[in-house]
Amino acid sequence: MTNRGLEDWLCYLERLHPTAIDMGLERARLVAQRLGLKRPAPRVVTVTGTNGKGSTCAFISSLLSAQGLKVGVYSSPHLLRYNERVRIDGCEASDAALCEAFEVVEQARRETSLTYFEMGTLAAFWLFERAQLDAVVLEVGLGGRLDAVNLIDADVAVVTNIGLDHAEWLGDTRESVGFEKAGIFRSGAPAVCGDSRPPATLLEVADRLSAPLMLRGREFDLAATPGGWRWRGLAADGQPLLLDHLPLLDLPMENAAVALQAYALLDLPWQPDRLGEALASTRIAGRLDHRQIVWRGKRLNLLLDVAHNPHAAEYLACRLAERPVVGRRTAVFGLLTDKDLAGVVGPLLGAIDAWAVAPLPSPRSCTAQQLAQALNERGASVSIWPDVAQAIEAQGTEATESDEILVFGSFYCVAEALTWLERNAENGGRDIAG
Repeated sequence: MTNRGLEDWLCYLERLHPTAIDMGLERARLVAQRLGLKRPAPRVVTVTGTNGKGSTCAFISSLLSAQGLKVGVYSSPHLLRYNERVRIDGCEASDAALCEAFEVVEQARRETSLTYFEMGTLAAFWLFERAQLDAVVLEVGLGGRLDAVNLIDADVAVVTNIGLDHAEWLGDTRESVGFEKAGIFRSGAPAVCGDSRPPATLLEVADRLSAPLMLRGREFDLAATPGGWRWRGLAADGQPLLLDHLPLLDLPMENAAVALQAYALLDLPWQPDRLGEALASTRIAGRLDHRQIVWRGKRLNLLLDVAHNPHAAEYLACRLAERPVVGRRTAVFGLLTDKDLAGVVGPLLGAIDAWAVAPLPSPRSCTAQQLAQALNERGASVSIWPDVAQAIEAQGTEATESDEILVFGSFYCVAEALTWLERNAENGGRDIAG
């Protein structure tokens, strides 16, 4: 046994495998067999998709917890602490628990090389098994078919939507991406797809496996109502279900609709009031995350969002259009080089008055100069800063209480903003907007 702390373990995991991403299940499956891992809980929901995985997992977890179930959630990436990736009954796994799990996996892997994500996934499964959970919600890290999470057969497989991202591993067409994400489907087990026009490859996989596919716009859907929204869908036995007078949400209601359909397939109690309350209470850092903070004696309005691809940027632009600000909206923006820069900034140009660009703490980051050039070419007002924290401070110095600072473009960008909030906001970076 070692005496490594969590940070020591994470540094070790980063050096363990020659590459950060190495798609395939063989290595992780071999080590899982040595560990004797079985199912992490009686009910398993696996979630993949180009965008919205995190909020969909959070909604599903809230719906399950509202029934008194003990739920585990595995998600990635984390924003501030690795512990965020493994939640048991609403609480982050402790440093000690994670270190113990890493030690167990390390002993079992022997000569088998595992990636950072594979080690983390197996450690999460080991912790879940020992927690005697009623259900787990597993978020795919990349793709689906060859992701370590896919070692577990899901009772319900969820695809939030399908867009282009991570082309190096998933291909550069929606057909190739759809095939990879449909890899979490299982023979005869139900699947949910929040994309109303999925590529034929996804439909073909579902048909080949005889997996009942619940498709948005067909088996389930949502619609706006005065002051709220309505959901319709199907129960596990095929009977129609309806929820009306649902409250408006800060998180994407499309993902809440997907979560409701996944929940409906688990044959659990259907209590409309309790389900609506569970959705309304769901929060997740960095996704349409409104923060009204006190800084240097004045209030600042911040909006944090991890939007980093065209699909997410288009959705963010729609939500910004729904809630215009009285004053100015400035953006603190950073992006990785493997993202579609033009596709991310394009939808948001009309919603943002000025941009403050900065590099991210990653070797894959775009330089501030690259970001500024792309925005200048599109007629935007741009300033350059050495890092996200200084960009936020510059905007905050000039902002009034009627202005809004949008921080977006990457998990790295939002993580830097959250770190800044914890260190500098006089109310500790908490959301006091209500």
